[in-house]
Amino acid sequence: MREVGNVANLDLNLLVSLDALLQHRSVTKAARQLGLSQPALSAALARLRRHFGDELLYRVGNEYRLTPLAAELRQRTRLALEGVARVFSAQPEFQAVDSTREFTVLVSDYGLTVLGDTLTRLFTDAAPRARLRFRPTGPDLVGRAEHTLLGTDLMLVPHGFVTDLPHHDLYRDRWVVVASTDNVHIDEVLTVDDLVTFPWVVVFHGQTASTPATRQLRMHGIEPHIQVVTESFLSVPNLVAGSNRIAILQERLVQLLPLDAGIRTMQCPVDIGELVEAMWWHPVYDRDPEHAFLRDIVSLAASMSTGGEP
Repeated sequence: MREVGNVANLDLNLLVSLDALLQHRSVTKAARQLGLSQPALSAALARLRRHFGDELLYRVGNEYRLTPLAAELRQRTRLALEGVARVFSAQPEFQAVDSTREFTVLVSDYGLTVLGDTLTRLFTDAAPRARLRFRPTGPDLVGRAEHTLLGTDLMLVPHGFVTDLPHHDLYRDRWVVVASTDNVHIDEVLTVDDLVTFPWVVVFHGQTASTPATRQLRMHGIEPHIQVVTESFLSVPNLVAGSNRIAILQERLVQLLPLDAGIRTMQCPVDIGELVEAMWWHPVYDRDPEHAFLRDIVSLAASMSTGGEP
């Protein structure tokens, strides 16, 4: 294993070259992006290969592919570059009105539907020259939350996925079961037999990629018959409407859907708990003034959007 001290002997420009090479998988395209000559970037690639003791890129036919190590380095390199940029853009005081910084928030389409409009309005009023980037959450990013949050300002996910990281609770929500309005086989009162019998639409599916509500069902001994898996909460109504499928959605999201969405809600016959939406961040940003500004904005947006106390 290389010691951290050896980094002092490295040319950090190689990190920029490595990122471009791994993103484009092409010396020509990477050189064009960086404004370098192809021989100059080929020389950088040769130095990187010697450093890692790995080819990084290898040719198959007319294209280059990443070695297993290069594939692993691709995301790490991008995060490292973002971290370096944040180090050298840090200022002793933060003036939001003058900032041109880009803030990144990982959030599901559910969270964006509930908070997006208010959050964007508050953010642009306070920092009109800055930029707010929303990126979708996913099992891989959430599963490596500590690593992900080194290069991302905030992650908005409910409790049950992330532990041992700084966080602030934003609001609570209830889970409700949804069915098609024309599903005559389900009465107004849902039964446990209905949960077992009818096919399900679920958001994410796997050992770690499932909603807290779905995990609660399994703890009650109820294993849903999963017919459709999606990675978007907003796609669930369309996948339920006009079918005999059922699903679990957040009550706040359902209330924001159009009246003609074609679904109706019912209370789950077993206790599946509440959803507690929270924002999470890496501890290195605890006292960062720019980060504190963003956390305050998100907290205020959550309060205004859900009727809670600011």
